[in-house]
Amino acid sequence: MLARPPWGTSRRTVGRRVPGIRKGVTMTSISLARRFAATTALAGASALLGIAFAQAQTASPGTANSGATALQTLVVQGGQGADGVEGIVETDGYVAKSGRTATKTDTPVAETPQSISTVSRKQLDDRKPQNLSEAVSYTPGVRVGQYGAEPRFDAFKVRGVDLTYTGIFRDGLRQISSPNGLFRLEPYGVEAISILRGPAASIYGASSSGGIVDIISKRPTEEQFREVEMQYGSYGRVQGAFDFSGPVDAENTVLYRLTGLARDARSEISAIKDDRLFIAPAMTWQPDEGTKLTLLGEYMDSTTGGTWGYINNYGSGGTSIGATPVYGGDERFNDFDQKQWRIGYELEHALSDNVTLYHKLRYSDLSTRQEWVYANYPGIVMEDNSGLATDTYLKTDFETGALDHQLITGIDYSSMKYTSAQGSGPDLFTDDFAYVPEISYHENQRQNAVGIYVQDQVEYDAWRLTAGLRHDWLDSKYTPGGVQYSRDDSETTGRIGLGYVTPWNVMPYVSYGTSFVANPGVILTTGGVSEQAKPTIGEQYEVGVKYALPDHNALITASVFNIDQENASVYETSSGVNLLRQLDLRSRGFELEASASLDNGLSVIAAYSYNDVKITKLTAETVGNQLNSTPYHTFSLWADYEFQSGTFEGLGLGAGVRYLGSSFGDNQNTPVLDNESRTFVDASLRYDLGKLNPSMDGVRLQVNATNLLDEVKQICTTGFCYFDEGRKVVGSLRYRF
Repeated sequence: MLARPPWGTSRRTVGRRVPGIRKGVTMTSISLARRFAATTALAGASALLGIAFAQAQTASPGTANSGATALQTLVVQGGQGADGVEGIVETDGYVAKSGRTATKTDTPVAETPQSISTVSRKQLDDRKPQNLSEAVSYTPGVRVGQYGAEPRFDAFKVRGVDLTYTGIFRDGLRQISSPNGLFRLEPYGVEAISILRGPAASIYGASSSGGIVDIISKRPTEEQFREVEMQYGSYGRVQGAFDFSGPVDAENTVLYRLTGLARDARSEISAIKDDRLFIAPAMTWQPDEGTKLTLLGEYMDSTTGGTWGYINNYGSGGTSIGATPVYGGDERFNDFDQKQWRIGYELEHALSDNVTLYHKLRYSDLSTRQEWVYANYPGIVMEDNSGLATDTYLKTDFETGALDHQLITGIDYSSMKYTSAQGSGPDLFTDDFAYVPEISYHENQRQNAVGIYVQDQVEYDAWRLTAGLRHDWLDSKYTPGGVQYSRDDSETTGRIGLGYVTPWNVMPYVSYGTSFVANPGVILTTGGVSEQAKPTIGEQYEVGVKYALPDHNALITASVFNIDQENASVYETSSGVNLLRQLDLRSRGFELEASASLDNGLSVIAAYSYNDVKITKLTAETVGNQLNSTPYHTFSLWADYEFQSGTFEGLGLGAGVRYLGSSFGDNQNTPVLDNESRTFVDASLRYDLGKLNPSMDGVRLQVNATNLLDEVKQICTTGFCYFDEGRKVVGSLRYRF
């Protein structure tokens, strides 16, 4: 986790308040703030088609061999508008039923001994989030908005730990990134988002101790599905999108899906664009019941602003004392262009009745060109990265006496390389911006990682045990400014969880897990000797309970946790100068989440989090302080109601509230930078015009608003201050046929 000042610095301008780029990347733990130095100028479905219930045991219905009631597994069949992807992530409305993110097996969420939340396609359709941060904003334990309306990256913490670089996965594979090259997410191309809280290194390797976010892509459906959508909204937003899917042949042997989008828009800062072209083709071949091969592709060309943030006022010692309403950049030199594409496949093949092979592979490529200006000081960053990620494992089902096992044994591999070219200055005071900074600095990096792992899920009557062990090897060659560093890291991680399914559909559980993140692109200098930082390590204890309400489509979960993390690499900047430090922290807290989608048309998601994140090692004056921009209390509630009959049939109403408690704006907990508590209100209104006139069947009109009451306050993070994003309204017209 490499935290750094939002305004950033380049190596050649340490001490100056100008944007730049943080050097080096890991698969690892580069924090939000790090990425912001790299770029900032001033810092930086749901129509349910089929449901089948399967008993967890073969005893009398709903009863385990011991007499305890077993939780039921709800399977949602794929099809037009269906929520989820069969066998990968399955939901009913807002309620998550099962998924592979937590265990790489199709495990019921209510029987998974670790905290996991899922943002379903139904939620995405109702709330219309415009980016990943907005999509997960109603999830417990997730902190978004610490950089205000930051448009360039999806930056957020889970349980007080940054996941921006080390916790984002796509379809179960690591999403390759570099310091200034992070894949942007288009929510329209997503089927669901699963947020696993707590370490998952035992099956995913190098990843954050806070957890992972697994983004599930849209896949082909067996039922024909076609829709087109137009949007118009705040800041001149104009967008068109389409999504077509279905079988190619009568036997459903070959399925296809094609999703696309085009947008022309600005943001609340007129100098910042929000333009995008997106296309995602997919195809599935299933020659028999035991074999499925799915190809997944994507290309996106997007442009946003290269400078984010406002001019800050500074006090004695060069530290910020607050933001001004003056934008720090300049529209004439401000484009942040990014082209990204990926191609990959997923294979499932039954080798026998109880052994199944899973194999997936993805190649990705990304190139960026960022122009930035801060207070008439310009800079440019051009970066390219490419990477390969692959995972292969066997799932074996067997019995040993009264014990039922799901054993997975696997190996995965990932590689990444990137090159970066940068230049900045000198100060400009002219109006034509004819001068473009010359490239004066280069860096590159290569990484390779291999991991082997084993995990066993054991059922004994009403007991549910999950235990896993993994070992990783990672090597890196990092060359900043012509000086090469190399490092080899090796680490063993594990996870164990135990739960008991009571006769009342309540499962109390306990779990323990460890994590590691290598830091091959982080150079520390001690006593005049420079070397790459050692890995960040972490461990978590969690105790919780899950309750699947009988005869209702509802799930309630609660958990308490303790995370201890050591050796995170961060930039401590409150003194006014970029100083690379080692951070240890302790994160403790309590989380409560409820989700429901009922037959009467009411859907609800509610979440509360208490998170106490203390610094246990950084600088003498910060030990014992609360980690900056990390509130103790957060609460969210979203409720959606769709009239099922009568005069208002076809009308849907949604409203949400998000409360963010107070926090500190820097790690010194300086009072002048305190962040006040704030409350945001969101809303949605939609109408199925087919209920009004049958000739308009399939047409839906919808309006969504975020921060409806236009609550805008200063927000400070790592000693630099921004403002919350103001009111945003988007209207959409969708036609399904």
